[in-house]
Amino acid sequence: MNREEKDLYQQFAKEKLGFEFNNIDLLITALTHRSYVNEHKKQKVEHNERLEFLGDAVLELVSSDFLYRNYEEPEGIMTAWRSALVRTESIGAAGEELGYEPLVRLSHGEKMDSARAHAVILADCFEAVIGAIYLDQGYDEAKKFISKHILVKIDQILDDESWRDPKSYFQEVAQHYDGITPTYTVIKEEGPDHDKMFTVGAYVGKTLKGTGKGHSKQEAQGEAAREGVKKYRKEHPKERTKDSL
Repeated sequence: MNREEKDLYQQFAKEKLGFEFNNIDLLITALTHRSYVNEHKKQKVEHNERLEFLGDAVLELVSSDFLYRNYEEPEGIMTAWRSALVRTESIGAAGEELGYEPLVRLSHGEKMDSARAHAVILADCFEAVIGAIYLDQGYDEAKKFISKHILVKIDQILDDESWRDPKSYFQEVAQHYDGITPTYTVIKEEGPDHDKMFTVGAYVGKTLKGTGKGHSKQEAQGEAAREGVKKYRKEHPKERTKDSL
Protein backbone atom coordinates (compact mmCIF):
# COMPACT_ATOMS: atom_id res chain seq x y z
CA MET A 1 0.00 0.00 0.00
CA ASN A 2 1.44 3.36 -1.04
CA ARG A 3 1.58 6.54 1.03
CA GLU A 4 -1.40 8.11 -0.70
CA GLU A 5 -3.59 5.11 0.18
CA LYS A 6 -2.38 5.14 3.79
CA ASP A 7 -3.21 8.83 3.98
CA LEU A 8 -6.88 7.97 3.27
CA TYR A 9 -6.99 5.83 6.41
CA GLN A 10 -5.21 8.50 8.46
CA GLN A 11 -7.67 11.09 7.19
CA PHE A 12 -10.55 8.86 8.29
CA ALA A 13 -8.95 8.51 11.73
CA LYS A 14 -8.57 12.27 12.13
CA GLU A 15 -12.06 13.12 10.88
CA LYS A 16 -14.09 10.26 12.40
CA LEU A 17 -12.05 9.09 15.39
CA GLY A 18 -10.56 12.41 16.43
CA PHE A 19 -6.89 11.44 16.45
CA GLU A 20 -4.04 10.26 14.23
CA PHE A 21 -2.77 6.71 14.54
CA ASN A 22 0.84 6.34 15.57
CA ASN A 23 0.86 3.13 13.51
CA ILE A 24 -1.68 3.51 10.73
CA ASP A 25 -1.08 -0.10 9.69
CA LEU A 26 -3.15 -1.16 12.70
CA LEU A 27 -6.22 0.62 11.35
CA ILE A 28 -5.59 -0.75 7.86
CA THR A 29 -5.37 -4.28 9.28
CA ALA A 30 -8.57 -3.71 11.29
CA LEU A 31 -10.39 -3.02 8.04
CA THR A 32 -8.88 -5.94 6.11
CA HIS A 33 -11.11 -9.00 5.63
CA ARG A 34 -9.67 -12.51 5.45
CA SER A 35 -10.84 -12.83 1.83
CA TYR A 36 -8.54 -9.95 0.80
CA VAL A 37 -5.53 -11.71 2.33
CA ASN A 38 -6.40 -14.95 0.56
CA GLU A 39 -6.54 -13.06 -2.74
CA HIS A 40 -3.18 -11.31 -2.14
CA LYS A 41 -1.07 -14.18 -0.83
CA LYS A 42 2.14 -12.81 -2.34
CA GLN A 43 1.82 -9.62 -0.33
CA LYS A 44 2.58 -9.33 3.37
CA VAL A 45 -0.99 -8.56 4.38
CA GLU A 46 -2.63 -9.45 7.69
CA HIS A 47 -6.38 -9.86 8.15
CA ASN A 48 -8.35 -8.41 11.06
CA GLU A 49 -9.34 -11.51 13.03
CA ARG A 50 -6.68 -11.16 15.76
CA LEU A 51 -7.59 -7.50 16.27
CA GLU A 52 -11.26 -8.49 16.30
CA PHE A 53 -10.54 -10.99 19.07
CA LEU A 54 -8.82 -8.30 21.14
CA GLY A 55 -11.46 -5.65 20.42
CA ASP A 56 -14.27 -7.98 21.41
CA ALA A 57 -12.66 -8.45 24.85
CA VAL A 58 -12.18 -4.69 25.32
CA LEU A 59 -15.77 -4.02 24.23
CA GLU A 60 -17.12 -6.55 26.71
CA LEU A 61 -15.01 -5.15 29.56
CA VAL A 62 -16.00 -1.52 28.90
CA SER A 63 -19.67 -2.43 28.53
CA SER A 64 -19.65 -4.55 31.69
CA ASP A 65 -17.89 -1.84 33.68
CA PHE A 66 -20.38 0.79 32.47
CA LEU A 67 -23.42 -1.30 33.41
CA TYR A 68 -22.00 -2.30 36.79
CA ARG A 69 -21.23 1.29 37.75
CA ASN A 70 -24.51 2.79 36.54
CA TYR A 71 -27.19 0.20 37.33
CA GLU A 72 -28.00 -1.96 40.32
CA GLU A 73 -29.59 -4.90 38.55
CA PRO A 74 -29.14 -8.68 38.88
CA GLU A 75 -26.41 -10.34 36.87
CA GLY A 76 -28.88 -11.94 34.47
CA ILE A 77 -30.51 -8.61 33.57
CA MET A 78 -27.18 -6.86 33.02
CA THR A 79 -25.96 -9.77 30.88
CA ALA A 80 -29.04 -9.37 28.66
CA TRP A 81 -28.48 -5.61 28.45
CA ARG A 82 -24.84 -6.11 27.51
CA SER A 83 -25.79 -8.66 24.85
CA ALA A 84 -28.19 -6.13 23.33
CA LEU A 85 -25.49 -3.46 23.31
CA VAL A 86 -22.83 -5.58 21.59
CA ARG A 87 -24.89 -7.79 19.28
CA THR A 88 -23.90 -7.88 15.61
CA GLU A 89 -26.74 -5.65 14.48
CA SER A 90 -25.87 -2.93 17.01
CA ILE A 91 -22.16 -2.73 16.32
CA GLY A 92 -22.69 -3.24 12.58
CA ALA A 93 -25.01 -0.22 12.61
CA ALA A 94 -22.39 1.75 14.56
CA GLY A 95 -19.83 0.87 11.90
CA GLU A 96 -22.17 1.99 9.16
CA GLU A 97 -22.69 5.31 10.96
CA LEU A 98 -18.91 5.77 11.16
CA GLY A 99 -18.71 5.34 7.40
CA TYR A 100 -15.64 3.12 7.06
CA GLU A 101 -17.27 0.71 4.61
CA PRO A 102 -15.42 2.18 1.54
CA LEU A 103 -12.12 1.51 3.35
CA VAL A 104 -12.87 -2.17 4.09
CA ARG A 105 -10.57 -4.36 2.01
CA LEU A 106 -12.35 -7.39 0.56
CA SER A 107 -11.61 -9.83 -2.23
CA HIS A 108 -13.36 -9.24 -5.54
CA GLY A 109 -15.53 -12.27 -4.88
CA GLU A 110 -16.59 -11.25 -1.37
CA LYS A 111 -19.54 -8.92 -1.37
CA MET A 112 -21.61 -7.18 1.26
CA ASP A 113 -24.73 -7.28 -0.86
CA SER A 114 -26.86 -9.29 1.56
CA ALA A 115 -28.00 -7.63 4.76
CA ARG A 116 -26.58 -10.46 6.84
CA ALA A 117 -23.11 -10.37 5.24
CA HIS A 118 -23.09 -6.58 5.40
CA ALA A 119 -23.88 -6.48 9.12
CA VAL A 120 -21.40 -9.22 10.04
CA ILE A 121 -18.47 -7.73 8.13
CA LEU A 122 -19.07 -4.21 9.47
CA ALA A 123 -19.46 -5.57 13.01
CA ASP A 124 -16.25 -7.60 12.79
CA CYS A 125 -14.41 -4.54 11.53
CA PHE A 126 -15.83 -2.42 14.37
CA GLU A 127 -14.45 -4.81 16.97
CA ALA A 128 -11.12 -4.90 15.13
CA VAL A 129 -11.01 -1.08 15.10
CA ILE A 130 -11.50 -1.15 18.89
CA GLY A 131 -8.54 -3.52 19.11
CA ALA A 132 -6.46 -1.22 16.91
CA ILE A 133 -7.34 1.85 19.00
CA TYR A 134 -6.53 -0.04 22.20
CA LEU A 135 -3.08 -1.04 20.93
CA ASP A 136 -2.26 2.33 19.39
CA GLN A 137 -3.86 4.79 21.81
CA GLY A 138 -4.52 2.84 24.99
CA TYR A 139 -7.48 1.75 27.05
CA ASP A 140 -8.88 5.21 27.81
CA GLU A 141 -9.17 6.14 24.14
CA ALA A 142 -10.77 2.79 23.33
CA LYS A 143 -13.23 3.35 26.18
CA LYS A 144 -14.06 6.82 24.86
CA PHE A 145 -14.70 5.36 21.39
CA ILE A 146 -16.98 2.63 22.77
CA SER A 147 -18.85 5.10 24.95
CA LYS A 148 -19.48 7.43 22.04
CA HIS A 149 -20.67 4.82 19.56
CA ILE A 150 -22.12 1.95 21.64
CA LEU A 151 -22.93 2.86 25.23
CA VAL A 152 -25.01 5.87 24.17
CA LYS A 153 -27.57 3.37 22.85
CA ILE A 154 -28.47 2.02 26.28
CA ASP A 155 -31.41 4.39 26.84
CA GLN A 156 -33.01 3.34 23.57
CA ILE A 157 -32.46 -0.33 24.34
CA LEU A 158 -34.10 0.04 27.73
CA ASP A 159 -36.92 2.17 26.37
CA ASP A 160 -37.95 -0.23 23.59
CA GLU A 161 -36.96 -3.27 25.69
CA SER A 162 -35.10 -4.83 22.78
CA TRP A 163 -32.82 -6.53 25.33
CA ARG A 164 -35.59 -9.02 26.13
CA ASP A 165 -35.88 -12.33 24.35
CA PRO A 166 -38.48 -11.29 21.74
CA LYS A 167 -40.52 -14.49 21.65
CA SER A 168 -40.72 -14.84 25.42
CA TYR A 169 -41.67 -11.20 25.83
CA PHE A 170 -44.27 -11.35 23.06
CA GLN A 171 -45.83 -14.39 24.71
CA GLU A 172 -45.92 -12.53 28.03
CA VAL A 173 -47.59 -9.51 26.44
CA ALA A 174 -50.09 -11.58 24.45
CA GLN A 175 -51.13 -13.57 27.50
CA HIS A 176 -51.42 -10.38 29.54
CA TYR A 177 -53.83 -8.71 27.12
CA ASP A 178 -55.54 -11.61 25.33
CA GLY A 179 -54.87 -14.68 27.42
CA ILE A 180 -53.57 -16.49 24.33
CA THR A 181 -50.16 -18.00 23.53
CA PRO A 182 -48.85 -16.77 20.14
CA THR A 183 -48.20 -19.10 17.22
CA TYR A 184 -45.92 -18.67 14.21
CA THR A 185 -46.53 -19.55 10.57
CA VAL A 186 -44.11 -19.42 7.65
CA ILE A 187 -45.71 -17.12 5.09
CA LYS A 188 -43.05 -17.28 2.42
CA GLU A 189 -39.67 -18.84 1.57
CA GLU A 190 -37.37 -17.17 -0.95
CA GLY A 191 -33.90 -17.67 -2.35
CA PRO A 192 -31.53 -20.63 -2.88
CA ASP A 193 -30.96 -23.20 -0.16
CA HIS A 194 -27.61 -21.68 0.89
CA ASP A 195 -29.10 -18.20 1.32
CA LYS A 196 -32.80 -18.76 1.99
CA MET A 197 -34.99 -15.98 3.37
CA PHE A 198 -38.04 -16.81 5.49
CA THR A 199 -41.02 -14.57 6.13
CA VAL A 200 -42.93 -15.56 9.26
CA GLY A 201 -46.19 -14.29 10.72
CA ALA A 202 -46.81 -14.06 14.48
CA TYR A 203 -50.46 -14.75 15.31
CA VAL A 204 -52.50 -14.31 18.46
CA GLY A 205 -55.49 -16.48 17.82
CA LYS A 206 -56.38 -15.73 14.20
CA THR A 207 -55.03 -12.17 14.31
CA LEU A 208 -51.72 -11.40 12.63
CA LYS A 209 -49.78 -9.25 15.08
CA GLY A 210 -46.46 -9.03 13.29
CA THR A 211 -44.31 -10.31 10.44
CA GLY A 212 -40.57 -10.84 10.32
CA LYS A 213 -37.85 -11.91 7.92
CA GLY A 214 -34.70 -13.89 8.57
CA HIS A 215 -32.25 -16.40 7.16
CA SER A 216 -33.65 -18.98 9.57
CA LYS A 217 -37.16 -19.61 10.84
CA GLN A 218 -35.98 -18.80 14.37
CA GLU A 219 -34.58 -15.43 13.29
CA ALA A 220 -37.76 -14.59 11.39
CA GLN A 221 -39.91 -15.58 14.38
CA GLY A 222 -37.89 -13.25 16.60
CA GLU A 223 -38.43 -10.33 14.23
CA ALA A 224 -42.15 -11.12 13.98
CA ALA A 225 -42.37 -11.22 17.77
CA ARG A 226 -40.73 -7.79 18.03
CA GLU A 227 -43.28 -6.41 15.60
CA GLY A 228 -46.05 -8.03 17.62
CA VAL A 229 -44.90 -6.29 20.80
CA LYS A 230 -44.78 -2.96 18.95
CA LYS A 231 -48.35 -3.46 17.80
CA TYR A 232 -49.55 -4.14 21.34
CA ARG A 233 -47.79 -0.96 22.47
CA LYS A 234 -49.64 1.06 19.85
CA GLU A 235 -52.92 -0.52 20.88
CA HIS A 236 -52.31 0.14 24.60
CA PRO A 237 -50.15 3.31 24.73
CA LYS A 238 -51.40 4.49 28.12
CA GLU A 239 -50.31 1.27 29.81
CA ARG A 240 -46.80 1.31 28.46
CA THR A 241 -44.31 1.55 31.28
CA LYS A 242 -41.15 -0.43 31.94
CA ASP A 243 -42.74 -2.17 34.89
CA SER A 244 -46.21 -2.71 33.42
CA LEU A 245 -45.56 -6.29 32.45
